[in-house]
Amino acid sequence: MIRFGPAGIPLSCKGRTLKDGIEDVHNLGLTAIEIPMVRAATAERYPEEEEIGKCIRDLKDGLVVELIRNDELICDPTEPIEDEDVLVMMSSGVAESYGSLIPMGDMARRLDVKVSLHTPYYMDLGNNNELTERCLNNIRHSGIITNALGGHVVVTNLGLYNDPNDTDEIDGNIIDNLTNIMDWWRGAGIKTDLGVEITGRQEAFGSLEQVLELCDSIDGVVPVVNFPHYHSRMRGSLITPSDFKELLETVEPYCRNGIHTLFSGVEHHEGNERRLTPIKKGDLKFEPLGEALSDLGYDVTVISGSPLLEHDAMYMKVIHERVLTKRVLKALRAKRKDEAAALGGAEEEY
Repeated sequence: MIRFGPAGIPLSCKGRTLKDGIEDVHNLGLTAIEIPMVRAATAERYPEEEEIGKCIRDLKDGLVVELIRNDELICDPTEPIEDEDVLVMMSSGVAESYGSLIPMGDMARRLDVKVSLHTPYYMDLGNNNELTERCLNNIRHSGIITNALGGHVVVTNLGLYNDPNDTDEIDGNIIDNLTNIMDWWRGAGIKTDLGVEITGRQEAFGSLEQVLELCDSIDGVVPVVNFPHYHSRMRGSLITPSDFKELLETVEPYCRNGIHTLFSGVEHHEGNERRLTPIKKGDLKFEPLGEALSDLGYDVTVISGSPLLEHDAMYMKVIHERVLTKRVLKALRAKRKDEAAALGGAEEEY
């Protein structure tokens, strides 16, 4: 199945909550949404007296994602809160509380809207500084939230090379940090995948080869195909349906829950992305991707990262349906031609 949806709450949506966004995506005839974690700051507080003995999922005041107990992090939503615990709260507008995530995930499944989440766009897992610690926490908290929603993937970038001479050290730190995160991921019972996105600049970790090497070495990590990033990084290489097919065929064996992708127009220069644009602008066209998707028959989610969000998600859906319709009509014409030829041959024999 091919799914299309926006990277965020649709621009036309009157409400600005995730619940509103999921409902609006469904009403627009789309079947996916990627939630951007644009505000991922956390704060800590002690529990109120009436909160003692309750669980994270029972709290109504704020999005509490985990407890700190004797320097140990606890993310089990059914763990009773003790009076010496510290509650870790997120200021993100994803949901009012942890408990509200579960019914929203149930609603998304009923409406057949596939949910994913993108961590903050600036990430640094390579320099092992204070920012790295915050980024690791962002990934953990994104996993907790997406798991509660029943989402299929958390999408993330991993960091930049500040100095071309430090690439080996940065690569090593990224691998170590990601390995530790996934050890925690499995221990915490997080079922969603962690998707590492192909990046669009040469100084960023995230070439196709680097991403697939991580997938080979760390269980639970999957590739995320950002088409405009890849197109930019490879100096405009995605032109024909065969170009897209080759890329999708390369990543498909690593994707146990379907291939997660992002598409938009893009401006790029000398192997680096400048900015994302509406799909009808730039040299990256959707039509050849629509052909490739029809040829391959994979389960693919295509998120619109265009500034036009849901407009371009619906545009891609229409183009893909048009490709499918043309193929059906072509097959019907060929069938009728064969039947007519067979009938003519039978008449000649008679």
